[in-house]
Amino acid sequence: MNTTSEQRAALVEQARLSIKYGSQSFSAASKLFDQETRERAWLLYAWCRRADDIADNQDMGGPLGDQSSAEERLALIRKLTDKALSGEPTGDPAFDALGVVAAECGLTAQMAEDVIEGFALDAQDWRPRSEADMLRYCYHVAGAVGVMMAVVMGVAPDDEDTLDRACDLGLAFQLSNIARDIVEDDAAGRCYLPAEWLVEEDIEPGQHTKPHHREELADMAARLVALVEKHEAAARVGAARLPFRSRWAVLSAARIYGAIGRKVRARGTEAWNSRTYVPRSEKALYGARAFLSAVINRQRHPDGPITWGIKDFRPTSPDPA
Repeated sequence: MNTTSEQRAALVEQARLSIKYGSQSFSAASKLFDQETRERAWLLYAWCRRADDIADNQDMGGPLGDQSSAEERLALIRKLTDKALSGEPTGDPAFDALGVVAAECGLTAQMAEDVIEGFALDAQDWRPRSEADMLRYCYHVAGAVGVMMAVVMGVAPDDEDTLDRACDLGLAFQLSNIARDIVEDDAAGRCYLPAEWLVEEDIEPGQHTKPHHREELADMAARLVALVEKHEAAARVGAARLPFRSRWAVLSAARIYGAIGRKVRARGTEAWNSRTYVPRSEKALYGARAFLSAVINRQRHPDGPITWGIKDFRPTSPDPA
């Protein structure tokens, strides 16, 4: 699709509004990018948000709609994504936004498909059996987005090691989300805690959010946050290779999302009595700390060697739980 500067500007503005209302944390972090990277990040986010909304039949991440006809919605996402990546107009600004940023940065159909596979797992009412299954799901819904975002920031599509670390950032984000949203997900009929964890905690099927299991739930949340911190630390290794402003933005987002998980852990059994969030004043503090870390650029590594990468999370058909 040949996009004029005016058409691109309009898509950027719509994308800006999408991220403003869809994710305050990502919106705040994106302001730290240089203008070109910021606009491209918005364009990518717009596609992610719109595809997610179509998949879940919702509006801007709101309550889930009727979940029938999920396969038809997935087919629509794939059709519009394919058209966008082929340079064709799609009639949907968010998918046109993907076409623009993909052409500018070299995003591939495989990268987009990896994200769409996450929607497919939810459409199948899929549940993770093991920790590896849970991480595989986290890859599709967030790690793969981290990979695309890294390419938007200028990482070469064939720089596998840096893209592995970008994947880690997405994994950390999603693991924090899972910890925070356990009860909310259960109300929507979803559970992303591994079945093996539930068995280890001796929790009856479908009973993990009941009040008499809050101690066990807090234990599993702490286990999730330990994984958050492992992948957050690995992500810092990749962030050290980014240009300064991108590095600052990534480190800010990592601190903010890491804080969500750590707040859940600190609240213990009270974590799901109200939604856990990071106040604006704390976000500003994390941004300032990330600025200093980005300037010094001596990132703390995980304990032990990093032996994992995208190849460990990419399989798209885990055994059903």
